[in-house]
Amino acid sequence: MAIEVEQKYRIDDLPALENRLAALGMVPRDSVLQVDAYYSHPGRDFASTDEALRLRRVGEHNYITYKGPKLDTTTKTRREIEIAFASGTQPADEMAELLQALTFTPVAEVLKHRMHSTVRWQNWQVEVALDEVAILGRFVELEIIATQAELDGAKDCLASLAKHLGLANAERRSYLELLLERPQTT
Repeated sequence: MAIEVEQKYRIDDLPALENRLAALGMVPRDSVLQVDAYYSHPGRDFASTDEALRLRRVGEHNYITYKGPKLDTTTKTRREIEIAFASGTQPADEMAELLQALTFTPVAEVLKHRMHSTVRWQNWQVEVALDEVAILGRFVELEIIATQAELDGAKDCLASLAKHLGLANAERRSYLELLLERPQTT
């Protein structure tokens, strides 16, 4: 079972962070627009169980993702199951229609421009995502996909890398949670 070990941080000085990452060998890739539509379960409250069901569009590519509850109190470590399905607008619309026919309800949409890259740190390949999230601002996510036996090492690696990069105050809430917690304006 693959487990996503992730730490997320709000970014105040993006150029400085990009310079520190470049010094570690990170080569920026093109930015992509990700549109994430989240759904509530008809029989249980995902907010209280700390789960999520998401439809993601990246250009023409589509994914459906289940995120399980966080496994600890310090990181965003959780089971993640992501499945790609047919590309294009029509398959994405049909998947949304299928979920709604099964009484899943749309909750919110998160729009972000994401630049992916990787860095090597302490013998781990760390996925780096620099995100510009609509309404919420800029963030960096550091992520390792690990097995159960690798969890402690992966968490230690991310903590060490974050410290090296000068990142502090990890944000455990998802972008969806941050968006839903914002005061509503009329």
